[in-house]
Amino acid sequence: MAARVLVIGDVITDILVVPQGPIARGTDTPATIQPMPGGSGANQAVWLAAMGVEAHFVGRVAAADVPRLTRHFEGQGVAAHLAADEVCPTGTLICLVDIDGERSFMTDRGANARLCAEDLHADLLIGTERLHISGYALFEPGPREAILDFATRAAARDIPFSVDPSSTGFLETVGPHNFLDWIAGADLIVPNADEAALLTGQTDPAHQVAALLERFPRVVLKRGRDGAIYAARDIAPISLPAETVDLVDTTGAGDAFLAGFLAAELRGDTPATCLATAIATGARAVTKLGAQPR
Repeated sequence: MAARVLVIGDVITDILVVPQGPIARGTDTPATIQPMPGGSGANQAVWLAAMGVEAHFVGRVAAADVPRLTRHFEGQGVAAHLAADEVCPTGTLICLVDIDGERSFMTDRGANARLCAEDLHADLLIGTERLHISGYALFEPGPREAILDFATRAAARDIPFSVDPSSTGFLETVGPHNFLDWIAGADLIVPNADEAALLTGQTDPAHQVAALLERFPRVVLKRGRDGAIYAARDIAPISLPAETVDLVDTTGAGDAFLAGFLAAELRGDTPATCLATAIATGARAVTKLGAQPR
């Protein structure tokens, strides 16, 4: 039987914009523009399902979108528990993909920012082996209080939870030290290099990892083209290089990486194999447009 992971996070409609050359300020730039399913938490759940995990997802969307989005998640193999918001629209994000594949985001979180305790009922924990919290879900006071209380209830059932910090922009707004205090009970943190620098005040990867290990039992540091590092308090750090691929779009690569790591760990793989699987899954993600595997 597949392991069960519960992901809490955002559902976003990504409006993917790929300019056909440098942006011409003040006039027209030809571009490919298309809406695609996204949201960091949603992406993670979909990639987990693609890796053979029994993935469950909790999020909040516009009431009118619940049927459509439920069908989308079902088609991706994810059991979605979507709260219906009668006031706010489903979140929307403009993703501008540069000519080198890097992306910039303009985000309206919409209904995501109104996730509440009523959306996180205790039955969601039945059979769950790991809880994963997308950092985006913690940046608003209401959802944060509800989610951290839910994580405490999970811990009482010996269900560990992991966190990815998600956004340097939002981290700067709420304060890195506040964020670290909020997620103090996590057994695993999965930042990228920029997030780790902001959270630790360190620029050297080894120093970043050491600082995070003072707070968390395990760290997986995503370093993009420089690969990734796995570190735990009881073993020497493991560093692996990135795979060489034809880069198309980095959107969702970190979400795919995280799903690859968790899926391998739930299979019982060694830390080195988990890290290699994460890198391979992230590499797969960047060779296509969009944040989800299909």
